[in-house]
Amino acid sequence: MIILGLDPGLGTTGWGVIRADGNRLSHIANGQIKTDPSMALPRRLTALYNALIDVIRTERPDGAAVEEVLGNTNAQSTLKLGQARGVVLLAAAGAGLHIGEYHPSTVKKGVVGTGGADKKQIQAMMAVLLPGAKLAGPDAADALAVAITHAHHVASAAALSRRSGIGA
Repeated sequence: MIILGLDPGLGTTGWGVIRADGNRLSHIANGQIKTDPSMALPRRLTALYNALIDVIRTERPDGAAVEEVLGNTNAQSTLKLGQARGVVLLAAAGAGLHIGEYHPSTVKKGVVGTGGADKKQIQAMMAVLLPGAKLAGPDAADALAVAITHAHHVASAAALSRRSGIGA
C-alpha cells in the first residue's frame, strides 16, 4: 500500500509518501509545498490545491493520512490553518483516496513514543524508520510521521480483522 501523509499549513504543507508492506516501511518521496504570503488567501489556497493534485498524480497513493488541526490563541491563524486543511482534505478526497485523520499527539506517540515529542525528535526518528530518506524539511518529516502512523493503524486493523474473522 502506498500512503500519502500530509501535514497541512497555509505557509508550508508537508507531504510524504511511503510504501507499507505489512510492518515493512519504505520511503518513496517527500516534500514541502510553500505558498507566497504576499498573495491573496484564495490564490494561496488554489496554489496549495494545485500542488497537491500534482503530488497525487505523480505519486499515485492508495490512501492518505492528514494531521488534525490544533487551535491556538490566534484565531486568525487557526482559521487560516483550518482553511488549508480543508484544501488538503478536498484534494485527497477528490482524488478518491480513503483518508485517515490523526491528532498530533497520536502521531508523535506512535513514531517517537511520547505525545509531547518535538520536531527534532520526529526528524531523528525518520532517519531510523526510513533510513536513507533525504528530508525536504521539518514539515515533510511530520508528513512522513503521519503516513507511518496511518500505516500502523491500517496494519493493526487488518490484523484484528483477520483474528476476529471479520470480512472473512
